[in-house]
Amino acid sequence: MDMHEFYMGNIFDAYDFFGAHTDDTGTVFRTFAPSASRVTVIGDWNGREEDMQKNGQVFTYFSPDARKGMKYKYVIYSQSGRTEHCDPYGFAMELRPNFSSIITDLMDYRFTDFKWMQNRSKNHDRPLNIYEVHLGSWKRSEDVEITYSGIADELISYVREHGYTHIEVMPLSEYPADCSWGYQTTGFFAPTARYGTPAQLMELIDKCHNNGIGVIMDFVPVHFAIDSYGLARYDGTCLYEYPNSDVGKSEWGTYNFIHSRREVCCFLQSAANYWLSVYHFDGLRMDAISRAIYWQGDPARGVNGCTVEFLKKMNCGLRRLHPTAMLIAEDSTSFPKVTAPAEYGGLGFDYKWDLGWMNDTFDYFRTPPEERKYHHGKITFSMMYFYNENYILPVSHDENVHGKATAIQKMWGDYEGKFPQARAFYMYMYSHPGKKLNFMGGEFAQFREWDEEKEQDWELLKYPLHDSFSRYIKELSELYMSRPSLYSGEFDPACFKWLLSDEKDKSVFVYERHREDESTVIALNLSDKEQEVLIPCGEYDVLKELINSDSCIYSGQSPVMKNVCIKAEDNYFTVTLAPFSGRMFDA
Repeated sequence: MDMHEFYMGNIFDAYDFFGAHTDDTGTVFRTFAPSASRVTVIGDWNGREEDMQKNGQVFTYFSPDARKGMKYKYVIYSQSGRTEHCDPYGFAMELRPNFSSIITDLMDYRFTDFKWMQNRSKNHDRPLNIYEVHLGSWKRSEDVEITYSGIADELISYVREHGYTHIEVMPLSEYPADCSWGYQTTGFFAPTARYGTPAQLMELIDKCHNNGIGVIMDFVPVHFAIDSYGLARYDGTCLYEYPNSDVGKSEWGTYNFIHSRREVCCFLQSAANYWLSVYHFDGLRMDAISRAIYWQGDPARGVNGCTVEFLKKMNCGLRRLHPTAMLIAEDSTSFPKVTAPAEYGGLGFDYKWDLGWMNDTFDYFRTPPEERKYHHGKITFSMMYFYNENYILPVSHDENVHGKATAIQKMWGDYEGKFPQARAFYMYMYSHPGKKLNFMGGEFAQFREWDEEKEQDWELLKYPLHDSFSRYIKELSELYMSRPSLYSGEFDPACFKWLLSDEKDKSVFVYERHREDESTVIALNLSDKEQEVLIPCGEYDVLKELINSDSCIYSGQSPVMKNVCIKAEDNYFTVTLAPFSGRMFDA
């Protein structure tokens, strides 16, 4: 590795140099510890500390006896004393609470997904329907240990059946505390040992690809766990974190990365490249980008220029190395050009979560029906800014925990009254421009908030309301996947038109999605009363019903009627909408 380029912040494959690299002759270890006075490595091959040789700011050691599968640690000596650390660039780690790194050969698994990788895209003009999963709590069994390869077949079958194009896994880089869900990382290059080995994770991804499913991973470039064996004060000083406590600690009690250090930038952008290159992930959803843009996530404190420049440079490099991988920002701010290319002054992400849409929409559906006319703009406002960025509409894990209530629980009213509203909500979501993301459990209307220690409430599918809800979401996904007007050209203003947007006293919304020779008309009645709505004609004189959220097959009240067509009269369609319902038409 060119160390000058490393110090300049230009390296994207530092993992090929640092860490433990093994072959038939033995293993070489390298670590970056500029302020350490001495570094040793201690491992399974002899159990004693062996001095590493210092060359500039890098410490190196070679052992002919260190082999694949053996554990090791670094021992750092500095003015702060003696501390044991896992390898920052280690490719595998022990299961918590142990923290030794494990010598790993990344070539143990051979991918068979050449065709997928050749045809992969960012899905701008394709459907993108993401199923967000926490692997440890999707399904559990007292008799069977959850592993990457063990869960693969059932998970793949499930997402295919339900019309998802991608799985998004919550962070899999090693972390000490289960309750952090992986967002407080210690091993940025090590898949968590909770679910198996690096080769087993590769097998999971490979199987997904061979079944037409993409895989996105949550990546955390802003902060890291404070555990003493990790990156914290790695060489006896604040090497990876800020020395100033005012900006050094996050609201989660973690340490913030100091992105003004170019070696740190190389570490993070190499980690991002590593997951895309070595594991064939199809994208990275980057966590807490608002905390990267603004100091401590607070616009009043100003833009963190060094971190913004880091994001631009990292995304620019990742786009060059992986032109078909998706880079997704979880950003709650109004900072401009998050999804514009870096060369045009943007941050270089491909998509941004539309958290404004999510918050406004749930606020509306929480509101009692008689008050909704005063909040009409919460539904219409999203299209006023939609074309500023490339958006994903998220109903994520964050909206299913910490007292926020699950998606269906957020709906106004009593138990049974929540179901028709949730069906209308999801029709609005799936017909609104923007890609889709749903957290596990939402597809069958789980009421209990997510708990990382419990599997989803699959027994709910025994009950008709939940079973029919699951059927509805499947059929809604199938429509989304099969109709180009619902996904292609959605970032073009010419492909969306409000037909009725000012019916606030009725809580009615009607809009059209259009692409080439296909149009889809969506009519929503979000009031608690049946409504007869006059919809102005476009360039068509017949509406053919595609789906009715109030159909009795979804536990609604409307009878099943095949081939329903509504003909225009006097330049209007007369459409009857049940309370809290939506109807979608081919126009």
